[in-house]
Amino acid sequence: MKRAVLTVALLILSNTFMTIAWYGHLKFSEWKWFNKLGLFAIILISWSIALFEYMFQVPANRIGFKENGGPFSLVQLKVIQEVITLLVFSAFTLIVFKGQSI
Repeated sequence: MKRAVLTVALLILSNTFMTIAWYGHLKFSEWKWFNKLGLFAIILISWSIALFEYMFQVPANRIGFKENGGPFSLVQLKVIQEVITLLVFSAFTLIVFKGQSI
């Protein structure tokens, strides 16, 4: 049970960072200094944020994978991750992009 909860918590953290990396720059463009950056700088910033996604995603999969002593099969891990991705993205959209509808 502990591994399942830890896996899900790490996946939530992972997806939060990934959503910010992928879509945050669309909101950050409202900041004057950020809007002056070129595409390459924005990509580097997004990659820097996405690094944290991997720091949580990889351990989540290792801890949660059945063959490593975890409770989930590979397919279950992927389905859980996709469900979390949709939930995190929906929450992010409602909170950060208030004018957008789901």
